[in-house]
Formats: sequence, structure tokens, C-alpha cells
Amino acid sequence: MSIIGLPDSAIREAVERVRAAIKNCGYQYPLQRITINLAPADLRKEGSSFDLAIAIGLLMTSGQLVLPPHERTLVVGELALDGSIRSVPGILSMVDLAKRQGFTSVLLPLDNVEEASLIRGIQVFGVRHLQDIAPENSDQSASPFGIPITANAGPIVLKNYAHLAAPKTDRTQRMQDKRARQTPLFTDDYSDVLGQHHVKRALMIAAAGMHNILLVGPPGTGKTMLIKRLPTILPPLSEDEALEVTKVLSAAGKLKEAPQGLIADRPFRSPHHTISTSGLIGGGGIPKPGEVSLAHRGILFLDELPEFQRQVLEVLRQPLEDRTVTISRARAAFTFPAQFMLACSMNPCPCGYLSAHSEEQRCICSPARVAAYRAKISGPLLDRIDLQVEVPPPGEWRKSAASPSSAEMQAKVIHAHRIQAARYAQSSVRWNSQLSGTLLRRTIQLPQEAEQLLEQTLQTLNLSMRAHDRIIKMAQTIADLDHDGEIVTAHVAEAIQYRQLDLNLF
Repeated sequence: MSIIGLPDSAIREAVERVRAAIKNCGYQYPLQRITINLAPADLRKEGSSFDLAIAIGLLMTSGQLVLPPHERTLVVGELALDGSIRSVPGILSMVDLAKRQGFTSVLLPLDNVEEASLIRGIQVFGVRHLQDIAPENSDQSASPFGIPITANAGPIVLKNYAHLAAPKTDRTQRMQDKRARQTPLFTDDYSDVLGQHHVKRALMIAAAGMHNILLVGPPGTGKTMLIKRLPTILPPLSEDEALEVTKVLSAAGKLKEAPQGLIADRPFRSPHHTISTSGLIGGGGIPKPGEVSLAHRGILFLDELPEFQRQVLEVLRQPLEDRTVTISRARAAFTFPAQFMLACSMNPCPCGYLSAHSEEQRCICSPARVAAYRAKISGPLLDRIDLQVEVPPPGEWRKSAASPSSAEMQAKVIHAHRIQAARYAQSSVRWNSQLSGTLLRRTIQLPQEAEQLLEQTLQTLNLSMRAHDRIIKMAQTIADLDHDGEIVTAHVAEAIQYRQLDLNLF
């Protein structure tokens, strides 16, 4: 048997796996020359998910197996030498595409059934062994390996897959059951953080409108601690969002990290600063999702932002604007979702103490070193970060004022999200941060006094039109948090003061 159509090494090895599995299950392996063509011929194929389909195709063409006519069935799975069928990655995306292309059923490894059954409108049948495709009343005997085999008394006709049907469970109910029994991934709370009330306010605004945020301050001020609590104030994933996130992890082959199948928590990805461009954005011979896609519908946290390589940071500009990632190769272009909130932290200078106000912690950096340090973050990238907030030294933490809890902050964020959902119900926009162009101008109307303040700020600080629009969107989010949704001058003024790097406040 030979396989053509640009197969990789794993597919070429399928020849031996399929031959051994067919013989060990009691079927007759065809002795004539066999050619397996994987179409389209100009697209490279990879992985072991073709094994089961090749085996069933051989059994059908040799007359040993007849599948139900008038049905379009997707067959996916890796065969072991004894005929058992192993799970394969990316099954959720495969089944979703099969449904959209008109397939009515899918035959796949039993371990992938729960994942595949998240897709509605297509029948899912799990197979543990190549023998499982035979009806229960077929004539069977035992193989030398102790595995039941089918006697070769004519072809097996599968009139239906009733004996393989996966249990029917409502997707919404399964998601609710998982949330009920799941231990929360993020157990820290903002009530543990003393002081820093203006930083918490900024983080709440970022969560309410899904705005990008940067925290700047000396070492030890709690920048990382504050951002790592950010998931605790975001609203839970909706059913459709959970399916999107699960599909991305499935395509990346990382769904084993979530054995329950459906993802219930918003992603929080925090790559190390040594990450490569392809690791952040995605890549490979046949591209797979990178960190920006794995953070889809969640948070991408870049700690110590200037420590990342500049060329790595620059690739963020396109996904931050388009909310998708397109990776082009010679044979095809691949598009992955990348709708995430960017959260970053950095020191104000290389030593970290430029904005410290104590004698013991004096900055030892020259102006040239500070300029070179900050120049690692380009103007266009910084322009795409809505909130640039200073985190003061630890001395401000010693206040005894009560600190709001994550639950209290989350309730306000959810309220703001509901206002935005109602406002943008007739469009594809969901959050204020997604507004642009005509929709932005039509949706948000500033009072004359606020418009004058913004124009004066734009001219004084020489801000770009992108920064201008982001200030307007932030002002709308602040108004939504204030429970009325109507922008006043104070909302615009607050939004302006969050552009602290533009204001050169530190």
C-alpha cells in the first residue's frame, strides 16, 4: 500500500499500523497493489487522524464492510497495531467543519466523544476498537490476542450506528454541571490588596470595556499581583464563547490540559519574555495557534514588557487592531481568532526606581538609559494600549481604608457588559473597545464641553487619532460603570488622565 498526496511521516507510517490492525482483527488484508490518494494533492497532510478512515476504506473496497448508503460520515482516529483506536487532537474543529460542509455523522475515538458532542446538529459515534464498527449480533470468535474478531462469512452491513451512539447530553447543562463541580482557577481576591484604589479603578474600567492596560511602577508595588487578579472580575464565558475557546485549544492540541472538555474559565496566558515570534503569534510548517490565540476571549499578560524582544512585540500590532491573526505560507493562509485583552507591566526605568520617592531607593539610570529602555516599546504599540497607569510605591499601601472585593468589582463589570450588549445588539460589536469608524461616531456623542477638552488635549499632547478614539471609548466605558451610560465631561477627563505615558507623568 502506498499513500500519495503530500503525507507527512506520521501518515506514511499508517501503512504498517493499518495492515497490522486489519490482520489482528480477523479481516483479510487485500493482497493487490493499493494506492491511497489524499486530496487535494497540493495541500500537505499531517498527523495520525487518517488511520481509521484508511482502514475502513480498505475494508469497504475489499467487500468486507458496507457502510450505510446515503449518509455522509466523517471518520477520524489513530489505529494501534491491535486495532484499538486512540484519540487525536483538533477533533472539535474537525467536527464543526464537517457539520458546516453537510456531513450528518462522525465516527471517531471514544476518548474524543465528549469533545465532539459539543457540536450540535451532527451525530457523534465513539469507537474504542476497530471491532466496534461491527453490529453486536455479528458472528464473532476470538483472535490469538484475546480480542473478539468477526468470522469472514460475508461483508458486514452497518445499517445504522445505533450501537455506537454517544449519550445525548444538553451542551448548556453539561457546562453548568462542570462549573458547579469545578474548582475555580483563580482564587485570589482584590480584597487582599491594600490601597491602590485608583489602580483597581483602572483595572475595573479595563475589564468593563475589554481595554488594553499597562501598569508602570517600581519593583515591589504589586503590578503583577494586581493583574493576576484581573480574571476574577471578568464575567464568565457564555456558551458560544466557551465553545470558541475550546476549539482554539483543540486545534492547538492542548485540550488535554482541560480533561472535562468544555472550557468554563476565561483564558489567562502569561508567556515568558524569552518567547519567540512564532510562539506568541503562532506558526510552524502547518501553523498552529500562538499565545495571542490561546488567550482568545481572555487576557494576555506580558510581565516586564520592555524585556521582550522588540520584533516580538511589534507582531502584536495587527492582532490588537484586527482581533485575528493571519499566517501566510507558500501553500495556504491560516487565520486564527485573537480577541483578547492585553495587560502589561513594566518598571519606569532599568533599575526600576525612577518614580520612587525615598532616599533609599534612588534611580541610578542616566536619561539616555531611561530613553533607550522605554524605546523598546514602539509608539504605535503604546498607542494601542488604552490605559497607562502608574502604580505608586509600597508606602501608599499602609492605609487602612476598606478594599473592594473581586465580587463587588465583578458585579459592576457585568452590569457594564449588559449595557454594552443592549447598545450593540444590532451589530457585531460587543464591547466599547471594539468600536471604530462610522459606528464609533454614530454611537458615542460627546457634550460640547467634553469635545473641547478632548480637542485641546489632542493638540497640546500631539496625540494620534487612534489615541483620540481610544479616549472616547474609555469615556463611554466609565459612563457605563456609573450606571447611566451617558458621557459627561468628568468621564472624558478621567479617560485622559489614564494616558500617563502620553502625559509624561513618569
